[in-house]
Parts: sequence; structure tokens; C-alpha cells
Amino acid sequence: MQANPLAQYKALLLDNQLCFALYSASLAMTKLYKPLLEVLDLTYPQYLVLLVLWEEDGLGVSAIGERLYLDSGTLTPLLKRMESAGLLARQRSPEDERRVHIALTPKGRALQVQAAAIPRCVVQAAGCPLPELTALTTQVQALRNRLTVP
Repeated sequence: MQANPLAQYKALLLDNQLCFALYSASLAMTKLYKPLLEVLDLTYPQYLVLLVLWEEDGLGVSAIGERLYLDSGTLTPLLKRMESAGLLARQRSPEDERRVHIALTPKGRALQVQAAAIPRCVVQAAGCPLPELTALTTQVQALRNRLTVP
């Protein structure tokens, strides 16, 4: 048998890559959410927007983008599709027409009740105790914050 030529470069092994662990975990998480969100007729990015607005309705597009780490070029078409679906309304600020505020419609607000079971499903699928998931979330957020420092 021939030795693995990359063995001397352990830092380059795929399984030693934090970026790949995060990427593949993200793919698995998105796959887990897909059937849970299909019942609500939502995509994962739409769900994230709703999570932000359920916390604080009436935010500006830029504030939503900051919370989700999305630029306006990505966020604006998403918000337009959600408006077409009757989930939210986009309103220009009377003080500054360049600013657009996003408000939930009754339909968008009502989805919160239906979505309430999703976190429980995720915890169950993860198969580990809630404190462990909470600690992992905190660690990943801390890593993200260190990586996004300007």
C-alpha cells in the first residue's frame, strides 16, 4: 500500500478543515429545515427574514441585512418575493425615500405560530442535549464575530 502523500501536510486534510466542517454542517442543517419549511411554503432565507421581523417588526432593509449578513443586492429580491407572497409590506420612509422599512402582514405574523415547533424538531434531530447545542451556537457565533471584525 502506498502512504497518503498528504500525510505530511495534515493541515491540508479535508477532515482537518474547520471551514469544511462548518460548510457541511450548514448543508446538513439546511437539508433538515427544508421539509419543515415546505409545510409553511417558505425557503430557508425567507424563514431567516421572518425570524428577524418576528423579533422586531418594521426594520429597515439595511438593518435586516446586517442581522443576516446579507447585502442589499441579495436581500432586495428576497423581500420582493416575500411581499408578492403576502408575507410582508415594503414601505418607503416619508423622511428619506431611499430608506425602505419592512413590516409583517397578518399572514407573515401568523406564520410565527406555525413555525414555533421548528426549533424543537431541530433539537430532536441533533440528538444532543439542549445545553450542548446552546454552547455550540455560542461558540460558532463567537467565531463568526471574530472573523467579521473590520
